[in-house]
Amino acid sequence: MNALQARILKEGKNLGEGILKVDSFVNHQVDPTLMNECGQLFARLFAEVGATKILTAEISGIAPALTTGIHLGLPVVYARKSKPITMPDQVYLTLAPSHTKGRMVELIVSPEYLSNGEKILIIDDFLASGQTILGLVRLAEASGAKVVGIGALIEKTFEGGRDLLKAVNVPIESIARIKSMDAGTIEFVD
Repeated sequence: MNALQARILKEGKNLGEGILKVDSFVNHQVDPTLMNECGQLFARLFAEVGATKILTAEISGIAPALTTGIHLGLPVVYARKSKPITMPDQVYLTLAPSHTKGRMVELIVSPEYLSNGEKILIIDDFLASGQTILGLVRLAEASGAKVVGIGALIEKTFEGGRDLLKAVNVPIESIARIKSMDAGTIEFVD
């Protein structure tokens, strides 16, 4: 069992309906030591994909993406969920359903930070239905960049996101893969 799995079992809360609360170390309060370990692991897993930039979604994907960026020596871009006045009028924008928000959210990136020919490694907190990550893939492709890998801290395999993302045809890695959250339990893939 890795450190992330142990922390999920210790502090994670199964709220039912596929919702896993990891606010005490990933989503609201962040454990920088744990995120650093995860970033090191992602850096090893994706060392050979030739990424030139890391892309994630605000806000919960920023910590694992940033620590991965530190270990790979790459800049990190995060898709914003609202457009600030400092962003240019022309942007890359897509919509993705949010399971925890219960609605569609915008994912917006300035064309200043995603360019044609770049090789993008996507790192996010969760891989569940795959819709948010697929939205990040669409943003990268709209810029002319190529996605070369996808990493998630936590994958809920029972939601089918990996199958949806197979068409992207890149390595997909998750640090903690959950196969079941039935009856209030959390059971990992061996």
